[in-house]
Amino acid sequence: MSTIKNKKKSFKELINSDSTAVLVDFYASWCGPCQTLSPIVQQVAKELGDQVKVIKVDIDKNPAAAQQFQVRSVPTLMIFKTGKVLWRKSGLMTKRELLSSVQRVVNH
Repeated sequence: MSTIKNKKKSFKELINSDSTAVLVDFYASWCGPCQTLSPIVQQVAKELGDQVKVIKVDIDKNPAAAQQFQVRSVPTLMIFKTGKVLWRKSGLMTKRELLSSVQRVVNH
């Protein structure tokens, strides 16, 4: 799992990099639901392995990325493939809901 703090690649480069799906977790450090969702995202990433890359984006440290994709509330999860948004959901999700949603998009 990578974070935008790593400036080696820009956000745009990370979501455009290849045909691997990229799950982006827009969060804030002060957000309780974000803290609840974080381990669920990690578990899903571990289960899916190489099928999906996971990037965590702190909206307070990366307001341009949040603004570009009109993230109005956190947590917001988005799946990108070759730079295109294929799925988006705000709010808490169970592991089962998230895993099912990601698999549906990745295997489509």
